[in-house]
Amino acid sequence: MQTEDFTGLLAATNATLARIAAEFSPAVFASSLAAEDMVLTDMILRARLPIRIFTLETGRLHAETLGMLDRIKETYGYDVQAYRPDTGAIDGFVQQNGLNAFYDSVDMRKECCRIRKVEPLNRALAGNKAWITGQRRAQSTTRAGLDVQENDEAHGMAKFNPLADWSEEDVWHYIRTNNVPYNPLHDKGYPSIGCEPCTRAIQPGEDVRAGRWWWENPESKECGLHVVDGKLIRIKPAAQPTSA
Repeated sequence: MQTEDFTGLLAATNATLARIAAEFSPAVFASSLAAEDMVLTDMILRARLPIRIFTLETGRLHAETLGMLDRIKETYGYDVQAYRPDTGAIDGFVQQNGLNAFYDSVDMRKECCRIRKVEPLNRALAGNKAWITGQRRAQSTTRAGLDVQENDEAHGMAKFNPLADWSEEDVWHYIRTNNVPYNPLHDKGYPSIGCEPCTRAIQPGEDVRAGRWWWENPESKECGLHVVDGKLIRIKPAAQPTSA
């Protein structure tokens, strides 16, 4: 890693976050509590930016992931707001299809994701002007066209991916350098972490998201949070501000 390159990358990301806070308030950060999101959590809270942080507590997360809520509270004195799925919708899905029906088909898995993630996300985003994610281009084929700023027409707001240009090495360099707390599952071969029954450790040489929905083709590996009308496409990139 070139120190000068990372310094520039870090400065650009901090500038993006500051611009979001200044120009797109109220804005929220959707954290999965994984490594990338802990980088953004640290940057937001260190700078005391008025950006609310929330997570989607699906009801099927690893204990280690849930434990990150306490780690954040202990480290930063900040309570991450947890949004949970509708109990009635979960009960209806399970009664009709079974507890682990998401293994049966992509459509069934996406319906489970819709109930446990997409609907709670919609509630979390309501009333805001922008939302932030920890997505990176290098994570998967479905994110190769990621832009730092996008126009999320589905939610009627701006969407930012401040770490779009970051590599896996960049993420871990920041975490180690700044002593940022992180999910212990990362040390057990889980570079990408979702719900417990839908996530496995990866093997050496595999894509970083190979452990997510590992029984599916790479092209279908999104939960619906980052697509429009069910289509695996990038939402429209927003025009970038021009320098005076």
